[in-house]
Amino acid sequence: MELEPFLRTAEELLAVPSTADRPDQLHRALDLVLDAVGPGFAVERFESAGKPSALLYRDTGAGRPAFRVILNGHLDVVPAAPEQFTPRREGDRLYARGAQDMKISALVMAHVFAELAPSLPYPLALQLVTDEEIGGRNGTLHQLEQGVTGQFVVIGEFSGLEIVTDSKGILQARLTATGRAAHSAYPWQGDNALLRLTRAIQALHAAYPLPTTEAWATTVNLARLDTPNTAFNQVPALAEAWLDIRFPPGEPGFDGRTAEQIAAHLGDICGPGIAVAVEHADAPHHADRDRPEVRALQQAAQAQGYPAGFLRKHGAADGRFYSQRGVDAVIFGIGGAGLHGPEEYADLTSILPYHQALRTFLSAI
Repeated sequence: MELEPFLRTAEELLAVPSTADRPDQLHRALDLVLDAVGPGFAVERFESAGKPSALLYRDTGAGRPAFRVILNGHLDVVPAAPEQFTPRREGDRLYARGAQDMKISALVMAHVFAELAPSLPYPLALQLVTDEEIGGRNGTLHQLEQGVTGQFVVIGEFSGLEIVTDSKGILQARLTATGRAAHSAYPWQGDNALLRLTRAIQALHAAYPLPTTEAWATTVNLARLDTPNTAFNQVPALAEAWLDIRFPPGEPGFDGRTAEQIAAHLGDICGPGIAVAVEHADAPHHADRDRPEVRALQQAAQAQGYPAGFLRKHGAADGRFYSQRGVDAVIFGIGGAGLHGPEEYADLTSILPYHQALRTFLSAI
């Protein structure tokens, strides 16, 4: 793969504002990468809740196989200012929304797939999705629910050619407090739902203290605190909070529990008068570091001069949907920094080593 022609295609892809609220641009980004792969492959297209995705593999005429390896990449990005969709290069950095997370890694995967899939002695898939940034349920999870399966998955999220084998679980919940309205001059005649709710949140933070530095621990983020109350002089009778909770493997109360069990656990901490609704809960992701494919990927990255150490990731990625089904998935992508920020960039020096490491890995297993 030659870097300059690749970067011209990458800049075209990075210029696409493929955010969740722009379905036409999600399709545009997907079609651009499919064009980069080229003809001659079976292409299955999926769509769920308006989010398109695709699965590519060698067409043998026998239908979709169980894949030895799946290369997974997402082409959606979080919103950004318009200027972030005008890619710019500065030295060894390519700045743009999605440069690090993760359009460039996905495009490298597309090139590697096109180069090797026709000749590998096992079935290889390229899985392209457009909803990872909003949860992945209408992309990767939807495809798995349609019967897509494999033995090992490489997800191209950024990692600087390190290997992420563990990610925290994620759950999102709503807390609702019901009080009693009253005139604010006579607060003893009412029951302030906002105060009831803030006490519950304080109890949660007492149970799961907010870390002041990086820690492999459960975190509870208060994402929203709201009330329908519209008057200064009224005691609020209703209040709602949104929580985003991340938890490591083995966390009691969360890991391996159903949504109903988690809601009961949170309710016990919050105390009476708080209704808990768990929107969804996904278990932590884990891959066996001694698995032959993991070791082969590590050796392939080390052959490119990278240490390829093992990492744990606090954020969730689509690998959790595979892990929940007993399929090992790792995160392995290019370098860069600034994801979701105004100065997001890809490290251009990591692109060709990443391409070669994927080729070496796929040819070795």
